[in-house]
Amino acid sequence: MNNCYLGVDIGSISTKGVVIDENNNIIAKDYIWTEGNPIGAVKKLIDSLRKNVANNYILRGVGTTGSARKLIGLMLDANVVKNEITAHAIGTLSLYPNVRTILEIGGQDSKIILINNGIITDYAMNTLCAAGTGAFLSSQAKRIGVDINDFGDMALKSNNPVKIAARCTVFAESDLIHKAQSGYKLEDIIAGLCRSIVINYLNNVGKGKKIKGPIIFQGGVSKNKGVLKYFKEILNEDVIVDDNSHLMGALGIAIMAKKKKANKIYSFDVNDIKFITKGMECQGCSNNCEVLKIYKNNQLIDVWGNRCPKGVSS
Repeated sequence: MNNCYLGVDIGSISTKGVVIDENNNIIAKDYIWTEGNPIGAVKKLIDSLRKNVANNYILRGVGTTGSARKLIGLMLDANVVKNEITAHAIGTLSLYPNVRTILEIGGQDSKIILINNGIITDYAMNTLCAAGTGAFLSSQAKRIGVDINDFGDMALKSNNPVKIAARCTVFAESDLIHKAQSGYKLEDIIAGLCRSIVINYLNNVGKGKKIKGPIIFQGGVSKNKGVLKYFKEILNEDVIVDDNSHLMGALGIAIMAKKKKANKIYSFDVNDIKFITKGMECQGCSNNCEVLKIYKNNQLIDVWGNRCPKGVSS
């Protein structure tokens, strides 16, 4: 029998998962929408992964990362729960050991990670504004009636990208409408939007950072050829997009789960797990904490938000 390891990256927009072997080879992978239900999404994801893992593999480790990593970590009894910065860096370094800069744009946030000799030296995240994220691009695609999957190809047809003010979603949307009503070509508007995403990212997330090659671009938006084109032009550097660029966080956390082997065998069968959360306001003292109680198979396994023991017993 062979050992394998599961990595799950749970974001607000998408949930990603990979299963790797002892040599970090991906033997199963999937990418699905979270749809506001991380627990349901993870069950669906793991069920999909299980169907692609041969019967001669034993699951010996589980890692979780992403915005819902702690919740899903409890659900899966993960032996590693880590932040996205670490997971993305380890996943990328496993494939590109000489990487110096990681540019990442996801569904609702973006980040930059600077690496020197395999060690993270600096990073920054933008979680305050949706401008320049995958969700922002998707909403603008719907607004102008273009399939988001066609966005990149259409941007490449443009020779004259329109200037779009994309530092704020409200300004960008109004500017987009104005440009469309003014008669600009659709491909020029789309190209302008892709270019503004890059400028916004570099002026905010990348502000003050020394971006050096090799540069890896990842996250869902890395699949947009238009955004990739303008990163290359503005940085005047080659920018690499791996085929699994959207799975780097899941890959990284799976590798971490492999390194920290658990003394147990896990199961891919998670559909029978009854996992619920209950929110309440504790009245035990004047703090009135908002408490979240987490139950697995009707057993209380954790409590979040309480500032004193009364929040657990109430």
